[in-house]
Amino acid sequence: MNPQAKLIFISSLLLGTTIVISSNHWITAWAGLEINTLAILPLISKSHHPRAIEAATKYFLTQATASALLLFSSMTNAWHTGQWDITQMTHPTSCLILTSALAMKLGLVPFHFWFPEVLQGSPLITGLLLSTAMKLPPITLLYMTAQSLNPTLLTGMAILSAALGGWMGLNQTQVRKILAFSSISHLGWMAIILVYNPKLTLLNFYLYTLMTAAIFLTLNSTNTTKLSTLMTSWTKAPALSAMLMLTLLSLAGLPPLTGFLPKWLIIQELTKQEMTPAATIIALLSLLGLFFYLRLAYCATITLPPHSTNHMKQWHTNKPIPSSIAILTVLSTTLLPLSPMISPTI
Repeated sequence: MNPQAKLIFISSLLLGTTIVISSNHWITAWAGLEINTLAILPLISKSHHPRAIEAATKYFLTQATASALLLFSSMTNAWHTGQWDITQMTHPTSCLILTSALAMKLGLVPFHFWFPEVLQGSPLITGLLLSTAMKLPPITLLYMTAQSLNPTLLTGMAILSAALGGWMGLNQTQVRKILAFSSISHLGWMAIILVYNPKLTLLNFYLYTLMTAAIFLTLNSTNTTKLSTLMTSWTKAPALSAMLMLTLLSLAGLPPLTGFLPKWLIIQELTKQEMTPAATIIALLSLLGLFFYLRLAYCATITLPPHSTNHMKQWHTNKPIPSSIAILTVLSTTLLPLSPMISPTI
């Protein structure tokens, strides 16, 4: 892709996200979301492969539908209350339509079908943007309207997302699809706590972004898109594969790694809100995700491909590990001791 064109698209993504985050009027938030959608489409379809074109088409149709629903919900609210302010979303029907629209933008169950397909058709770096940066504007809108949303609906969607995200990832061999279902499962954790403690949703999102960025950049560095190629990465870059294993286990939420922190705080908050059954169910459902993270970690570090001939292993590649991957991986595995500093602010 032309560097000037890429610069324009990345700048548009930053502009769209900034508009949504800083707006307090529904029309400007909608405009920001539209800029984001239009800016990411060329990045999805830049390879001109039929799979990439299909992914871009699916992404465009779902995001356009979600944007139309968002506009409809804000207009309905303005019709009934005379308010266009994002924080003044008080009409119950508007709140339900808004929840559906933002769930569609994010890929929450039952609006999740587009996400694995789009991620599978995109390059790894675009997949990273779709999993992290493109989710920030809808999550910001959910954060601003958290007090008006229906807790029962969000809890139901969250538990279904955690269940389906874990279940459907079990049988996958494509790494991008596994990471898509992982994203759906993590969105479930963010949605369940949104009404009770929105700051925890943001904390979970930030840490998820950190860990996912580390994983996507590592996979991009080793040029891995399927489990079969992941199995050969250990001989090429052992240090990178070992750190990938730790980051995957962190994403699964195992102590003493960073990923355990948001899960621990969310379960604690749900118990305080007398939602122990929901906390128990979602904690058990995260075991499904743990299975495929362990499978990825096993493929990355423990499995060596069979060789019929004796030959020298390629232990070192000439390519150094990029500093961005090193920093993200360290943060993805070592932030748990900071939890006493985070807990009082939440």
